Amino acid sequence: MVASIVRRTCLLVLTTGALAVGLPALSPAWAQPDWVTALKSGGYVLVMRHGATHSDQADTDPLNLANVTKQRQLNDAGRAKAKEIGAAMKKLGIPIGQVTTSQYFRAIETGRLLGFGEPQTTADVSEGGQVVTPIENNRRTAALRKLAATAVPGTNVLVVSHKPNILDAFGKDWFDIREGEISIFKPDGAGGYKLVARVQADEWAKLAQ
Repeated sequence: MVASIVRRTCLLVLTTGALAVGLPALSPAWAQPDWVTALKSGGYVLVMRHGATHSDQADTDPLNLANVTKQRQLNDAGRAKAKEIGAAMKKLGIPIGQVTTSQYFRAIETGRLLGFGEPQTTADVSEGGQVVTPIENNRRTAALRKLAATAVPGTNVLVVSHKPNILDAFGKDWFDIREGEISIFKPDGAGGYKLVARVQADEWAKLAQ
């Protein structure tokens, strides 16, 4: 009797295992947060740190931004990821109207590769560092905050800037902001804004699956 039960148990285990082998693996769907749906209606501002760059390069001629060869550039992964993010946004149905970028080429190239048209460049979101006065750096900080507080009805605004600018504008919580990361803000209509989400570069493709 015991031997018979053991044989039936083994047969059940083997049969179940065989069925499991024959079934495709089920991967859990990437749940879309509420803010993805909200973005489809517009009225948000997306502030992005430029894409991934070459860590062995530096900006050696910051007083002459036309000298692109002397700037830190996007690497191949950064270029590919910018295209991927733009494609994911389009697949999700997220409208992007205005794209504003820093005057540094790595930010301009990021903006172009996202695929929402030619970006508008401005000193307002360009990295200043030690080559501009503290007064000018403060002005740029205020300008980025104003952009984050300014909604465009029916579409979203995307800004491509730099870590120092983002850190100065939004505070110490952004000390760890990564290349390609996007912070999503909801303007409150009264000159302020609320942080909705911080989205890493790799997450957009998952959201669009």
